[in-house]
Amino acid sequence: MGLLHPGVDPAAVLPAAADAAAALTTVEARDVALVRGEPLVSVRFTADDDDDADHVAFRVAAAVAALAGTGHVRLECRAGARWRPVR
Repeated sequence: MGLLHPGVDPAAVLPAAADAAAALTTVEARDVALVRGEPLVSVRFTADDDDDADHVAFRVAAAVAALAGTGHVRLECRAGARWRPVR
């Protein structure tokens, strides 16, 4: 996540991201963290397959982009105890 658009409350970004996912699937967790000085929005959700997950991730990214600048969007899938990149 980059700079907020003018007039956007920083506290609105994470709920908007989670709500975008929740409109399509079950949200398991959500978080904002600072990674190397940059805010990182994470939304963990369920999906039946990679295509469904990609669709949800696109909606989440669009919700964040409506409120703030965005950088790279990373989608990962948990396989056992490990996470693997989907895209």
